[in-house]
Amino acid sequence: MDNESSNVSQAEEIKVQANEAFKANKYGQAIDLYTQAIELNSQNAVYWANRAFAHTKLEEYGSAIQDATKAIEVDPKYSKGYYRRGAAYLAMGKFKEALKDFQQVKKICPNDPDATKKLKECEKAVMKLKFEEAISVPESERRFVADSIDYHSIGTSPGSSSMPTQVGIAAVAVAFVAVLAMMLGAAAATMVAAVVVVVLGTWWWGGSTEVEPQYSGAKIEGDDVTLDFVKKMMDDFKNQKCLHKRYAFQIVLQMREMLRSQPSLVDINVPDGSHFTVCGDVHGQFYDLINIFELNGLPSEENPYLFNGDFVDRGSFSVEVILTLFALKCMCPSAIYLARGNHESRSMNKIYGFEGEVRSKLSEKFVELFAEVFCCLPLAHVINQKVFVVHGGLFSVDGVKLSDIKAVDRFCEPPEEGLMCELLWSDPQPFPGRGPSKRGVGLSFGADVTRKFLQDNNLDLIVRSHEVKDEGYEIEHDGKLITIFSAPNYCDQVIES
Repeated sequence: MDNESSNVSQAEEIKVQANEAFKANKYGQAIDLYTQAIELNSQNAVYWANRAFAHTKLEEYGSAIQDATKAIEVDPKYSKGYYRRGAAYLAMGKFKEALKDFQQVKKICPNDPDATKKLKECEKAVMKLKFEEAISVPESERRFVADSIDYHSIGTSPGSSSMPTQVGIAAVAVAFVAVLAMMLGAAAATMVAAVVVVVLGTWWWGGSTEVEPQYSGAKIEGDDVTLDFVKKMMDDFKNQKCLHKRYAFQIVLQMREMLRSQPSLVDINVPDGSHFTVCGDVHGQFYDLINIFELNGLPSEENPYLFNGDFVDRGSFSVEVILTLFALKCMCPSAIYLARGNHESRSMNKIYGFEGEVRSKLSEKFVELFAEVFCCLPLAHVINQKVFVVHGGLFSVDGVKLSDIKAVDRFCEPPEEGLMCELLWSDPQPFPGRGPSKRGVGLSFGADVTRKFLQDNNLDLIVRSHEVKDEGYEIEHDGKLITIFSAPNYCDQVIES
């Protein structure tokens, strides 16, 4: 009994230390300390919920869900257990699961304003999902936004390139609301009609793309994106000026055509004596991107780059980053290679800022257009048949060959399992074998998995991104795996030396 009492007391002391580490933004240290407290007293729901919160801060949502679930098992009436789990589900875009948890929080703490806010957020997201499901069409019947736009004809009159499409969509929307009125009644139909009006209004008025005489920004003359244009555009971005939509359309549409012709796994040949730069996550940090180019030179055939995914979200200048990278690729395809990251997806863009930024700086139509183009990005690259470069990591099974990756049909949103999911989401772990992902998607893999994949494919090295590294990079798995992260001002906070 004395020993048990001593453990409880010691656990409380360690929890206090963990809380201090958390307040100092030392989340990894906080997790270690909460773990020590749990080992001394595993029946305290607070320790589990606090560790879940620390995992959430590190975006380890899978681990956060596991800890919060344990907190609930220890004390089913502990509201923070449901709150922490709901917040992790919400961050992963699993709105229906999050809704259940916040409903439970509201039941336990009916006057909690934060819980009420989260609950409304989830209810709105779930309603939007249901609405999108209701108006969705089979994949075989889907028409791409890109196919409705001819940038050559843009600039003669407002919305000239897309007016027929908009009229058609409006007609379909009116018919859809009429059907809803018959099925659900006038009140429900009125609410949905309001949503339709907002969406169509944004879509319609976002279609005005005439180049005004007073526009003094960067211009593309003809079909070719030139170095002079790219430099002018980057200077405009540095001065917080926008690129005209007409030229943004041209860049993104040209990029789509180029990417569609590429395989899911791209081979890169770097001649002997030449150099090649691989960059990790940029995450909307335009000024960090500019700094990379100032230090290392602009991309060119003599100075090629590979940007390894997660170009957008979190940072405040994702539109500027993606247009710059796309323009450079259009200017000289062999000067820059682009790979898909887990944030080049609709679900991530909805949650982490890119969708809202695009809607604010460009238009609703660009939201759809970028989503379509992101589905065309290659999933991985191999440099000189020896270096495998991928955003996330390796697989849940052995025996995956490069030919299997080339055969992946990537022209879709990332699934929640399978090769494509694991390429975008998986992370290395310090111990052998495989384990569940801290993120809740993909998996963790050890040095033995890395070694086997390299041997099976006659490769020497894996280069990947996807994780924040304080020094900008980390070498793991006996020197066979390197993680590179290139956003020193990640989430607008300095994290690298």
